[in-house]
Amino acid sequence: QVQLVESGGGLVQPGGSLRLSCAASGSIFSIYDMGWYRQAPGKQRDLVASITWGGSTNYQDSVAGRFTISRDNAKKTVYLQMNSLKPEDTGVYYCNAVLNMAPKEHNYWGQGTQVIVSS
Repeated sequence: QVQLVESGGGLVQPGGSLRLSCAASGSIFSIYDMGWYRQAPGKQRDLVASITWGGSTNYQDSVAGRFTISRDNAKKTVYLQMNSLKPEDTGVYYCNAVLNMAPKEHNYWGQGTQVIVSS
């Protein structure tokens, strides 16, 4: 079992930066693939960035070049560094952990942290 707690959200002006953190507990963190999802008001939850247990990353096109996902296995924490923030980045950001055990997939979610980008 994995428990995830997000932090670092808040109100920021366009062009500003935030760093989100997701602290994991309750299981072995290093073997999980990790991701950050965003749910904007009235829209579906979409993958923003992900990082595998081996360190491979990928990003949604809208955040590529502005956001960076990273992980610290010793601290059992995954980060999302968000730079050059835009109003369209507004939403609730959720941390996700996935462990693939074929044919099943174990999937865990945090409660979310709100990010508002506005003047």
